[in-house]
Amino acid sequence: MPIRLLALSLGLLLAACQQEGPQIDIESSIPVRVVAVGRQPIEAYITATTTVQALKEAQLRGMQGGRYQLQDNPRSGRPYAMGDQVLAGEIVVRLVNAEFENSVSIDSKKLHYTVSQREFEKQRALLAKGGITQRELTDAERMLIDARYAYQNATLQLEKLVVEAPFDGILVDLVHHNPDQFLEAGAVFGRLMDYAQLYAELSLPGGELSRVAPGLEVLVSRYGSAEMVADTLSGRIDQVAPVLDQESRMFKATLAVANDSLLLRPGMFVRVDIVADRRDSALVIPRGAVLDRGEERVVFVVEKGIAFERKLDTGLGNRQQLQVLSGLEEGESLVVEGFETLRDRAQVKVEK
Repeated sequence: MPIRLLALSLGLLLAACQQEGPQIDIESSIPVRVVAVGRQPIEAYITATTTVQALKEAQLRGMQGGRYQLQDNPRSGRPYAMGDQVLAGEIVVRLVNAEFENSVSIDSKKLHYTVSQREFEKQRALLAKGGITQRELTDAERMLIDARYAYQNATLQLEKLVVEAPFDGILVDLVHHNPDQFLEAGAVFGRLMDYAQLYAELSLPGGELSRVAPGLEVLVSRYGSAEMVADTLSGRIDQVAPVLDQESRMFKATLAVANDSLLLRPGMFVRVDIVADRRDSALVIPRGAVLDRGEERVVFVVEKGIAFERKLDTGLGNRQQLQVLSGLEEGESLVVEGFETLRDRAQVKVEK
């Protein structure tokens, strides 16, 4: 009997200690942030790097010798300078060469052309009245044609004394010459580019040949820049070589990209993502939420304050996203922050 009383007393004493002592969590909750798993479009890319070039480029060069005169930009009122916009047909440089102009004698040829026109019209009127023969009219017409060609050739010769912009563009280089300095034919004055449209050549692995075709969309961004939509331009694959290089086993493709904002400049090193595949509606998660464990890809989902480990089968992927084929369901709470130290069935606290 005393032994039973002693055991009962010890039991009551232990129970009282448990009730009065502090409550200690066996496992403290780990703070995490979650997002709902949902469906959205996803694209898969073939990635390469290259250097972009201006679609149009021209060297401004003199076709005739003469004294150098740099012209004023009509928009600024000052002499043309590097970085200036130039419109097609605007004269950037004029060359003065009085001796050459005299030898062309354009005024004389223009007058002869005008006289020949009048003579031809006169002879044609006389033929209608029976005053001359058809042969005489033909001779007048031949003289008119010769005079026209002579005048046109003289005009072309004098055009060699002006250097015009062949297209709308930007002066990316302007060679310094002293005013009125005599320059020989062939002197270089500068370089004009239109880089509102860019092109680039790509060298791609032979294994991708079946996935690359003209017309595919490409995303072009400055290499090393932050991945922001505002820093990315859209373009298209223009041409694709049908064969591989025998030494490198690579194939060549070219692309064109609109650059209306002039975000990219010729000579820039860029990253190119070719959109090789696309799903309009897929179960998509952030790539950064996935843990790679050897050949397995693992994520965590939260249910009632407990984190559960899920192994995934994945499909298309890019730098930001990954398609889930199995392992997750739409609407589940995926852990996107704080998962690095989690283990299966860990207690978590979801933070907003």
